[in-house]
Amino acid sequence: MEEGIFSQRELLARLCQCEAGGEGEIGMKAVASVIMNRVEVDYGEYGHFYTIPEVIFQPGQFACVRTELGGEYNPQNIYNMRPTEVEYDVADWAMAGNRLTNLGFALWFFNPFSEECRDFFPSMVGELAVRIGKHCFYNPTAAYAET
Repeated sequence: MEEGIFSQRELLARLCQCEAGGEGEIGMKAVASVIMNRVEVDYGEYGHFYTIPEVIFQPGQFACVRTELGGEYNPQNIYNMRPTEVEYDVADWAMAGNRLTNLGFALWFFNPFSEECRDFFPSMVGELAVRIGKHCFYNPTAAYAET
């Protein structure tokens, strides 16, 4: 499938459900905040992405965009998601300019599959801001500007 199949709202709702549906509304708002922070940042690696699809479909960023992982079908993908009003409300909230305040300007999140979050991710361009549910969220460091 191609990226233009969904509206920006639909795409953000599907990604939030896929990446953080099990984390509840706060977890999904955190993911939506990261996506919108990437849309809005005007420097570094993400400084040339201006739309939600450009951010979400940047190669190698989100497992939920891929229909295949490690040579196997990935059933947990955005094409299989069926957003409810909760996910659409989260997408609307983020697209209206809202962000979780404890997140800062986080540009990355990941699930470490452990209780510990690394201090920096990826490499030294992101510094741990907060853990929400199973995900660790990272704000850009000065080194990010060089990406």
